[in-house]
Amino acid sequence: MEFQTVLSELVKCFGTTLAIFLLTLIGSLPLGLLVCFGRRSKNCVLRNVTKAYISIMRGTPLMLQLWVVFFGLPMLLNWFFGLFGLRYIADSQWRFTAAIIAFIINYAAYFAEIYRSGIECIPKGQYEAANVLGYGRAQTFVKIILPQMVKNVMPSVTNEVITLVKDTSLCYSIGLVEMFTRATQIANSSSDTFFVAFMTAGVMYYIFNFVVAWLMERCEKAMAYYS
Repeated sequence: MEFQTVLSELVKCFGTTLAIFLLTLIGSLPLGLLVCFGRRSKNCVLRNVTKAYISIMRGTPLMLQLWVVFFGLPMLLNWFFGLFGLRYIADSQWRFTAAIIAFIINYAAYFAEIYRSGIECIPKGQYEAANVLGYGRAQTFVKIILPQMVKNVMPSVTNEVITLVKDTSLCYSIGLVEMFTRATQIANSSSDTFFVAFMTAGVMYYIFNFVVAWLMERCEKAMAYYS
């Protein structure tokens, strides 16, 4: 198999890799903020639940979480629907859906802790000053705390986003055909294509990460005005 053919096959599957990446960010970034609020809540039950969630997500492998969602969730749904005499059957899109669910709940836990560190490094005096100026809690967070928090956490968020690009390759474990899975299939088809397939995939991952890092750096510079 020639290089052009290998490249063409990997480019076809790049769309799946990109979709996993984008949908994970769209879901995990706001979910992480909600988890962060729960982690900092004065309600001990909510605080302990979110702490346990973060501990489990960060303390177990992402691949294991992919398996739990892919295999375990349909079993749970079948048990639930079985109570009503029904049966849940996973459709052809379940592999992709399971991957998105697993990635979102995993990365939300990491983002939650990053957000928490960014919020807690802001001096308490700013909350007091906002209170004196008549700002409510929501106004204080949106207008004063959030801009500073986002700036503080950008380097850490950038690291997680770059890691996400590489973690998309774990989807091969549930049979989802994304770029790395396709590279593996091509490499296994012939010994002649082993080196070409993985080297091409490696270069494509690097270019993807390079673009992501460049965009995140632009975001950091755009926020440099806020000090």
